[in-house]
Amino acid sequence: MKLRRLSFLLAGLLLAGAAHAGAAEHIHASHAWIRVLPGNLPAGAYVTLANDGDKAVALSGASSATYAHVMLHQSSSEGGMSRMVMVDSLGVPAHGSAVLAPAGYHLMLMQPTRSVKPGDSVRLVLQFTDGSTLATDFLARPANAVDDSH
Repeated sequence: MKLRRLSFLLAGLLLAGAAHAGAAEHIHASHAWIRVLPGNLPAGAYVTLANDGDKAVALSGASSATYAHVMLHQSSSEGGMSRMVMVDSLGVPAHGSAVLAPAGYHLMLMQPTRSVKPGDSVRLVLQFTDGSTLATDFLARPANAVDDSH
C-alpha cells in the first residue's frame, strides 16, 4: 500500500514538474542584445519574445551571473518628460510577441561582476510568472547602439 502511494506521489510530482516547465518552452527569444555603458553604469538589455503557445505568458524578470541585479523596467515619454519605472511583468500573448527595446520595456542590468565589452556574450536567464525560465545569450553592443544590427 505504501509503495502504491509513493508511486502516485512521484507520478504527481513528475506531472507537476512538466506542467511547471511548460510556459517558457513556448517562448523563443531573438534579437537579444545589451547596450553597454562605460564603467559601472547600468546596461540595458533588449530582446524579442515570440510565444507559439496557446496561452499567454508573462515575463517577470531575469537573472545573470554577470550582473548582481536585473530588473524589468518600462521607459516612456510624455509632454517632453522621459521617465522609467520598474514593472512586475510584461505579457507575451498566445501566438504573439513582446518586444523589449530602447525607449520601451527593457531589462536594467546593475552592478556588473566582470567587465563587459562590445562583442561579449552575456547569458541572462529570463523568468516567467509561472516559475519557468529561458536561458538566452545577449550580444553586448556599444553605448551608441540603437538596435541589434552590426
